[in-house]
Amino acid sequence: MLRARTAVLVSGGGTNLQALIDASLRGEMPHAELALVISNRESAYALTRAGNAGIPAVFIPNGPCFEEELIALLDENGIDMIVLAGFLRILSEEFIDCWEGRIINVHPSLIPSFCGKGFYGLKVHEAALERGVKVTGATVHIVTAEADAGPILLQKAVAVEDGDTPETLQRRVMEEAEWKLLPMAAEMLAAKITEEQEHMI
Repeated sequence: MLRARTAVLVSGGGTNLQALIDASLRGEMPHAELALVISNRESAYALTRAGNAGIPAVFIPNGPCFEEELIALLDENGIDMIVLAGFLRILSEEFIDCWEGRIINVHPSLIPSFCGKGFYGLKVHEAALERGVKVTGATVHIVTAEADAGPILLQKAVAVEDGDTPETLQRRVMEEAEWKLLPMAAEMLAAKITEEQEHMI
């Protein structure tokens, strides 16, 4: 069976990467092969997680040549699709156009709420609590040039509880939504890509 070679782009601890690794080990991503992990932060613990799982892991420093080096790495490794899993860098429109329909991102809110420029990490949950919403959640979407505006693949709602802090809410959204949705969406896209590849053979 064909498998879509998948690159995961990360900037931090890599909890969403770990969710992908765990789902893959459980056999829940049969069409996706976790082939490469790339971080723009040398200290990102996600690189250690990748190494522990036997996945090639590479650090590319932020700078004017970042995307040039990224493209070369993706080509060298025969990558078919990209998962943004806590990747804190905006990719250029030119790059995204080259990978149209083959990049997904997980965002910690129910898009279109609390999304777009400036909404990332704890800032999303701070905004949700400030607004007083009773339900939040996570969204996995196709990446387009406009931040958090691509087609939605999956969403899952998570209750906001009395006494929540941004940190407790962030943890619940990760556990109840992000870590479940991201592997499911990765498998959905991988299955679509491999089906297209099979038709070309």
